[in-house]
Amino acid sequence: MTIQNDVPALPDVLRYTAFSADPAGGNPAGVVVDAAGLDDAAQLAIAAEVGYSETAFLTAPPEGLGEPGRAFTVRYFSPLAEVPFCGHATVATAVALAERSGPGAYAFATPVGTVPVEVREIDGVLRATLTSVAPQVEEVAEPEVTEALAALDWPAADLDPALPPRISFAGARHLVLAAATRERLARLDYDFDRLAAFMRKHDLTTVQLVWRESETVFHVRDPFPVGGVVEDPATGAAAAAFGAYARELGLVTAPVTLTLHQGHDLGRPGLLEVGLSADDPRVTVTGTATRIP
Repeated sequence: MTIQNDVPALPDVLRYTAFSADPAGGNPAGVVVDAAGLDDAAQLAIAAEVGYSETAFLTAPPEGLGEPGRAFTVRYFSPLAEVPFCGHATVATAVALAERSGPGAYAFATPVGTVPVEVREIDGVLRATLTSVAPQVEEVAEPEVTEALAALDWPAADLDPALPPRISFAGARHLVLAAATRERLARLDYDFDRLAAFMRKHDLTTVQLVWRESETVFHVRDPFPVGGVVEDPATGAAAAAFGAYARELGLVTAPVTLTLHQGHDLGRPGLLEVGLSADDPRVTVTGTATRIP
């Protein structure tokens, strides 16, 4: 099988869904375990051919990163562009590797830095925990919030004043906007091109829309038009960024685990666990993954 742009035959692409033990849930990701010899154009074309929100491409690690088979250089491509970091593809990749090489510690050299991943087998299920790079949270100017809301067709009155807008980073930049009600979060019908233009202007990977069910339980949705995808079903990078946001705003007190439900409104339910430590600013994101037949 060949694909466009004179790319050689499609390499072996593993297909996993992350943050769900059900192949019909979570967020699908492609995993190319051996991407040696594939240039940027080839990786982008393969990601477009696979059609998932991201595909991860693995090559040899930098010298000294880790033992063979446990350390890799990883790049992530959406159907439209390379993204700096992708959480769900990281979890999918780690579980795919653990099925071949066993649970334990892995290290991924990504464009934003080294991301350690620990895979454990619990009750016969492999669960991967990634540790983000150092996070950052910044305020958002009112005109930018107004433009984002206009693209979403959300009235400002529908926001939750207890969770103010911020841009949060834990490997990729995400605008966090909080809905006042679950009903508001469920109604998502936005201007794809307008939101994509806004996100490219401000270097955003997704817009993370959240609703707080309880102190530590949240429901989230992530429009991803800059990747050519209307909505991401489960977004590990945004989950890590949200953990940094929750800590920065004092929504919770570390150590704590946040539970994020995502994908329910798409019919692809997923579960993401976000860990905040009392003595480490980095954020962990935990989930399972399963092979798509």
